[in-house]
Amino acid sequence: ENREAMLNSKSNRLTEALEEANKLFDGVCRAREAALDAQFLVIASNIGKEKANELHSEMSAFDSTAFAEDLLTFMGINRTEVEETDDLEDAPGGFLPSDAWQKMGEEAPKYFRRAPTFHYMMGSFKSEPPVPKQRIERQKKASRGKAERAMPAQLKRMEESHQEATEKEVERILRILQTHFENDPNTPISFFDFVIDPNSFAHTVENMFHVSFLIRDGLAKIKLDEDELPIIEPTKPSGRGEEDSRAGARNQVVISLDQREWK
Repeated sequence: ENREAMLNSKSNRLTEALEEANKLFDGVCRAREAALDAQFLVIASNIGKEKANELHSEMSAFDSTAFAEDLLTFMGINRTEVEETDDLEDAPGGFLPSDAWQKMGEEAPKYFRRAPTFHYMMGSFKSEPPVPKQRIERQKKASRGKAERAMPAQLKRMEESHQEATEKEVERILRILQTHFENDPNTPISFFDFVIDPNSFAHTVENMFHVSFLIRDGLAKIKLDEDELPIIEPTKPSGRGEEDSRAGARNQVVISLDQREWK
C-alpha cells in the first residue's frame, strides 16, 4: 500500500518496515507466519532494487568549477578583503596570498606515489666487453676409443666380484653341511631346518639359492624321508669319475615358498 512512499529516496519507510519485521520474526511459531515473513522479504527486496535503480549518483562526474572553488579556499583566498587600489588587476595572484601556490605544492606530493629510484645492489656494472669463451678442442678418436674399452673391463670386474662372493658363500654352506653330517651321520638333516632363517624371509631365499648350486654341482643331494619331507646330505666322493659323480645333478626340482608358508 505504501509502495510509492517507500520508493522515495528521502523516505526511510523501507528501513522502518524491515526493522519492524525483524522484531515480529522473533515471535514466529507457526508455519504460516514464517511464510508471510518470507513473502515480505521478497517484496522488500524488489522495492529495494527499484529504489536503487532510481538513484542518480554523480560521484564519478568531475565538476571543474566546484574543484576550483575548493582549491581556492584551500589556498587561502579571501574574497571579502579587496584592496581598493587602481592597479588591482595588475597585482600578481589577485586575492591569493603570496604563499598560496607553495602551500598547495607541499600538500600535493602526499597524494602522488613516486616510483622508487633505481640503484644497483652491488654497485654500478662495468661496461666491459664479455670475455670470449675458450674453444674446447674435441678429443681424438684414439683417446675416445680407449675410454670406451675401459668400461666393459670395469663391468667385467664387478661381475667377477659378485661371482666370487657367491662361490665363497656356497663353499661356506657346504662346510656347514659337512660338519653337521660328520657330527651325527645317522640323523638326517631336514632341508627346511637347514635353509630357513626364522628371522628373515630374504635370507631364507638366499640360502635356498646357494644350496641349489650344491645340488647342481653334485656336492649334495636331497631325498625324502619316511614322512615324505625333504632331507639333505653331502655326497660321498666316488672313484667312478667326475661324470658319474655329477650324474645326479641332472635331476633338479623347483620349490615355491611364499611368506605365509615361511612363517
